[in-house]
Order: sequence, then C-alpha cells, then structure tokens
Amino acid sequence: MEWRDEGILVSVRPHGEGSAILEMFTAEHGRHFGLVRGGGSRRMAPVLQPGAQLSVEWRARLEEHLGSYTVDPIRSRAAQIMSDRASLAAASAAAALISLCLPEREAHRRFYARTLHLMDAIGADPHWRGTYVRWELALLAEMGFGLDFTECAATGVQQDLIYVSPKSGRAVSRRGGEDYADRLLPLPRFLHHDDPQPVSEADAAAGLRMTGHFLRHWLLPALGRDGLPPARERLDRAMRATGAE
Repeated sequence: MEWRDEGILVSVRPHGEGSAILEMFTAEHGRHFGLVRGGGSRRMAPVLQPGAQLSVEWRARLEEHLGSYTVDPIRSRAAQIMSDRASLAAASAAAALISLCLPEREAHRRFYARTLHLMDAIGADPHWRGTYVRWELALLAEMGFGLDFTECAATGVQQDLIYVSPKSGRAVSRRGGEDYADRLLPLPRFLHHDDPQPVSEADAAAGLRMTGHFLRHWLLPALGRDGLPPARERLDRAMRATGAE
C-alpha cells in the first residue's frame, strides 16, 4: 500500500532510536500517522515542526498498519508561529483540537483548506485572531454541531443580533433576549455580519469564549472527552489578556 499527499504536521513524538511518529492532517487522507526513520535527528528537527506543510509519501504492507512516511518540506511556519505567545498558543490549540476531534483516516477536504488558511494567517496576518475563531466554528460544523446566526431564535428578525443561545446555538436579537440577557452568550458582530472593519482583540476573545462553550458542552461530550486540551486553555488566557488591554 502506498500513496502521496500533502498535509499539515500536527504532532511529532520520538520512537525508538532516532525515529519519530508523525501525526499529519492530510488533504486527501485525513488525520494519519506514520513512522519517519531518522525523524528524531537534529537534521530533521527544523523540518518536523508542528504547523509545517509537508509533501508525504506513505507506505505500508497492509492498509491497517502504521506504515512509514517519506517527507519533503513545502512550507515551514516556525518563525511566524513562534513570533509571539498568542500565535504559538493558537497554532498549538488548532493542532490539539485536530488531534482530539477528527477521526483517523477520514478525508475532510474543505476543512483541510480552511486549516491551511488559518496556519498561513497565524503570526502573519495582524487579524488572525478572528480567522482562528471562524476556524473553531468551522470545526464545530464539520463535526455536526454547526451554529446558526442567520436570524433571531426568539423573533425571527435578522437585524441587531447580539446574543447566542447557549442551549440551541442560535442567534438572539437585542429585543428577543432582553428578558434573559444574563443567560445568553455575546455574539461578536464579525461572526454574522460582513463588516470591513478589522476584528478587535476584544471581539476575538469574546468569540473564542463562545466557541469554547460549544466545544465543551456539545462536541467533547459527544466524543466521550472531558475538558479542552491544555493548549486551547492557554490560547483562551492569551486572548483574554490581549482583549482586556
């Protein structure tokens, strides 16, 4: 068995004498593991950095085997990802959520393209925080837990949507939620409105709190998981800190 693909490196862990097991999120083969001989060497360390885009060739005697990877770099993102604490936290959080949520060996082509866009933006685009929040919304939708911001769940209007119901995941207008606003989540404008203005750090932090609620209360229980990955919690703290400035 063998195939060629490209993908984003999700994680690397040492294996035996100088080898490494790579967890890749590939375009056509989904989240997939493979062994790289010599992958634990100093020579390979700059290439095998989480977030890097790699061309991979996978080989195995049988499809169900771990198999081995031969890798060639396409794009390294180490410098931009490590440009500041928040960027590193975002890339780590995205990788941790991919590893936690996506099933193995199942293609998610559109979500792969969105993840590639996110990794290109982190640390390079000054407004990457909003891109990250949209990516988490896309992850929820990819896993069957999409939110609906098209109209107010209480009144049906499409204007002045400022809340999200924590139970239904649907938008709620100012008027529709006035009697129970303290029980609703804030809905940042950039998530439901084509606004040319840059996403503020405060709005991005509010969006992250909202997606975090649905990750914790909808997606993780469905996966039989308890608690978000530590990397995601670090990102939440970093975004809250910048959003409060």
